Parts: sequence; structure tokens; C-alpha cells
Amino acid sequence: MNTQMLAAVLYGKEHLQVEPVAIPTIGEGDVLVRVRAALTCGTDVKVFRRGYHARMIIPPAVFGHELAGDVVEMGGQVTKFHVGQRVVAANSAPCQECFYCRRGHENLCEDLLFNNGAYAEYIRIPARIVERNMYEIPADASYQDAALIEPLACVLKAVEETGLREGDNVAVIGLGPIGLMFVRLAKSLGARVIALGRRKSQLSRAAALGAAEVISTTESPDAVDVVRGLTGGRGADVAFEAVGKPHTWEQSVHMLRKGGTVNFFGGCPSESRISLDTSLLHYSEISCKASFHHTPAHIRKSLELVRRKIVTARDFVNREEPLTNMLEVMRDLMSHNGHLKTAIIP
Repeated sequence: MNTQMLAAVLYGKEHLQVEPVAIPTIGEGDVLVRVRAALTCGTDVKVFRRGYHARMIIPPAVFGHELAGDVVEMGGQVTKFHVGQRVVAANSAPCQECFYCRRGHENLCEDLLFNNGAYAEYIRIPARIVERNMYEIPADASYQDAALIEPLACVLKAVEETGLREGDNVAVIGLGPIGLMFVRLAKSLGARVIALGRRKSQLSRAAALGAAEVISTTESPDAVDVVRGLTGGRGADVAFEAVGKPHTWEQSVHMLRKGGTVNFFGGCPSESRISLDTSLLHYSEISCKASFHHTPAHIRKSLELVRRKIVTARDFVNREEPLTNMLEVMRDLMSHNGHLKTAIIP
């Protein structure tokens, strides 16, 4: 094997270079994976725009975290996998020993190990992830299908925590890849989905994925009134906010019926604040939840959804690009031109 590989290295704010770097060396419990597909993510676009991520990326660094590929080298202590095996690795693994892990909140682990570097020909999977959060790709799933399980696990966790049930009216606000995953999962659970988005292309995709009603937020004067009108005046049982703006966080609460639940999934800019009507929350018994990241259990459940083809890449990935085009891809995604995920093929 060569000692050099091509990788997209982030040096700072919108400063990215695709250049030769050393192929990662592995320890006794690590695995080296040849990346076959790495998917773009809204978080990666934010990292590119800001030039860093407080918890995961200190430039200069190779970034990207949704990936699938082939095992090409293993440390001497690895026994669960073999060279040539198709695998998908999550981007983190909890310690399973801290206060939060012991209480079932592994996503809030005090020593959560993150791993980045998917926009490259090879990536080192650290021992903890190899042991706790790396899996064989099902035989009839593609690399791109498998690479979806990380964002899908985040969405699945949020869905489970709302207590969504068959027959529920569900409002999904924001129809990027994450919002569309909410549409798909809610529909698969038997919910009636009301999808709210700005672009016609997003609304069309939501309808194709099972939304019963689609609402253009640029054309509707008051989306809250429209949602209430579509639910007999009561409001939605569950609302998912997948935009990440204070205005839509506040708006989503008003879309709910009495006893309804909102999940604030979209992360707002740092230092954001919102106002909530305490009388509404109190007398209508509104439940407000937020959701961060995923757990190994949700990664495994997501892989099963991919195996069953409930979620497939053809619905969420709309183009392929070589690694050498990474800078142009990031700039394009920053322009908010309606792209879904891009598959980077090293």
C-alpha cells in the first residue's frame, strides 16, 4: 500500500484543500477503512463555513463523518471483522461508564469519542468505535445506503422520544435531508404527515416520501393556521422543527394540539434565545423536547431500516462527485440551491 492518500483538509473558514496526506496508522484495536462513499451533511457545511467545530474539528484537519467502505487493515486485537469486509462506522462511541452512559443517555457521554476524516481515500476507525459502533453492511445495501445510518439514527432517536403513534398528525418544519427523513419515518409508522418547506422541489420530495399535505411557507401567510385547519382546528399531535431558527422553534409550539409534543431538532446559532407562552405550555400541557446526536442502539436500528429498504440513498442522495471536487461541492451546498446529499466517491 502507498503511504500517501488524497484527503480534503480544512485549514479554516471556507479554506479547504484536497491534497496528499499520510495514510493513517492504526493501533492494535483500530481498523483502516478504504472509503467507498462519504455523504455530505449540513453539519459539515457549517464546519466549512465557520472553519472549525468546537467539539469535533480543530484545523488543519480532514473532516466528514458519514461513510461506508471496506476493511483494508486491522490491528492485532481486532477479531470481529476481516479484511475485505464491507463496513459502516458511526462517527462516535460512548464510554459506557460515565454518569450519563449509566443512565441510558449515551449521546450525552462525558467522554464521547468523535471521529472525522471521511472525505479521504482512507480513514482510521478508533478501537472504541470498532468495538461498539461499527457494523457489517447488509448484503443488499449499497455503500451510499449504509452511509445514511448516522443522520438516520439521530432522526430515529428524536422520533422515538416524542412517542409518535400510528394515526398521529405530524408537522415537519424544514425539508432538507433531515426533514425529509422525518417525513419518511413518520409515514412508515403510520402517521399523517404535514410537511412545511420553502422550495417547490422540497415539497415535491416530501410528497413522494409520503407527506399527505405539503405547505409552502413562502406562500402561506400563516403556517400555524394552515396546520390547525388541516387537523380539525386542534393542531398536530407531534411537531418536528428541522430548520434551526428561533422563529421556527417558537412557531412549532403553536402548531400543536393540547397535550402535543414538539421536538426541537434543528440547532440554532450559538447564543440564540426564544420566547415561550407559559400559559400555553401550562394549560395545554405542551411537551417540549430537544434531541442531540445518537446512541449505538439507534445506529443499529437505523441499519435495520436500511436493510429493510425503508430508507434508501435514492431518496436522499441526488448526485455523486469525486473527492477532487470537494471545494466546489461545499461552496455549492452553501448556496442553498436545494441539493440533497452529495456522495463523495474517493
